[in-house]
Amino acid sequence: MAAEAHTIDALGQFKLETALGPLGASVNFTQANLWMVIGGLLVLTMLYLGARPRAVVPGRLQALAEMSYDFVHSMCVDQIGEEGKRFFPFIFTLFFFVLMGNLLGLLPLNFFYTDHFGVGLAFTYTSHIAVTFSLAALVIVLVTIVALRIHGLHFFTYFFPAGAPKLLAPLIIPVEIISYLSRPVSLSIRLFANMVAGHVMFEVFASFIVMMAAAGTIGTVAAVGPLAVNVALMGFELLVAFLQAYVFAILTCIYLHDAVHLH
Repeated sequence: MAAEAHTIDALGQFKLETALGPLGASVNFTQANLWMVIGGLLVLTMLYLGARPRAVVPGRLQALAEMSYDFVHSMCVDQIGEEGKRFFPFIFTLFFFVLMGNLLGLLPLNFFYTDHFGVGLAFTYTSHIAVTFSLAALVIVLVTIVALRIHGLHFFTYFFPAGAPKLLAPLIIPVEIISYLSRPVSLSIRLFANMVAGHVMFEVFASFIVMMAAAGTIGTVAAVGPLAVNVALMGFELLVAFLQAYVFAILTCIYLHDAVHLH
């Protein structure tokens, strides 16, 4: 939180810092990398503890693990078809990587001491365009490889729809290619922008709370307003975190459907 000298540094929270002290500095290991590792370990722990009991009547963790599996599996099969089962591990990993990145940044507490580890507050690694664009580029590269492997050079007919007048080919083909190449841009910016916007709003209203509370009794009472807004924002951001992970995963499934069926 930054409310020093009546100024609000809403973007300072996205600055990358070296984590784990000299060890992290030696390999340029930042808090974003650390929270990626934490997110992955949390998902693996949930799946391991959930799958271990194998009870007929599942407990909470087992039910959560089974629901997570069924949710992503159904998404793959419904959107891609039976061929979607082949891509289930990738979509499952992608969905939870994005979801954990969205959720972990909403944690309000310090889990590490900055003086010792250089970590600070929980970090939303999906708020960096470098991360979201890398994920989106990976998706498009995979989709293109799948399409070429299944259809060969016939894949390029995707850029000229069947039945379209050949005279319009010089216009249609460039438009289709640009549309195809814009997919990673739209995927990455959608996720990045939603995460940044939400956390900037958190920072702004939290700074209002601090500045009003410092103004005396009247300011402390008035600070209830921004506090109520931040509480409401927390619920909204939880919804957005799940929704953006779902959108990223289902669009990937749709792109894979086009690659498999070429339409």
